[in-house]
Amino acid sequence: MSRQSTVEKKIEKFDPIYHNRLVIMVVNCILKHGKKSLACRIFYQSLKKIQQKIEKNPLIVLRQAIQKLTPKLIVKSRRVSGSTYQVPIEIKKKEGKILAIHWLLESSRKRSGQNMHFKLSYEIMDAAREKGNAIRKKEEIHKMAESNKAFAHYH
Repeated sequence: MSRQSTVEKKIEKFDPIYHNRLVIMVVNCILKHGKKSLACRIFYQSLKKIQQKIEKNPLIVLRQAIQKLTPKLIVKSRRVSGSTYQVPIEIKKKEGKILAIHWLLESSRKRSGQNMHFKLSYEIMDAAREKGNAIRKKEEIHKMAESNKAFAHYH
């Protein structure tokens, strides 16, 4: 038996404006070089832009976008007797949500446009409508998992 005590799970905090954990997750993924105030400003401005464009609650649009981006399966490479196989693996909800947020931010950074909040708002709206590069990334992962279904027994 180990001498160390069990690790308590950290309780995720809520953001001050929307009181939502998903917002904190997205802000923390936007974060670069420890500049959290800049990340918050970018995110809140993008939500204002969504509010002006669609005239819906931006949190509902964000939640729809993340839900549509969340993958059910991912592909991991396994090495079996000298050859490497791409094995499809089911992932947990939280892990899938984190992947969806990363894909959303990655595709919004690659997008051409003026500011990050401008690009992020349009990428969120596109993901909610099932368009854009982030959705394409999810579909690509699912196609790879589907085509490598024969190697699922290596899991």
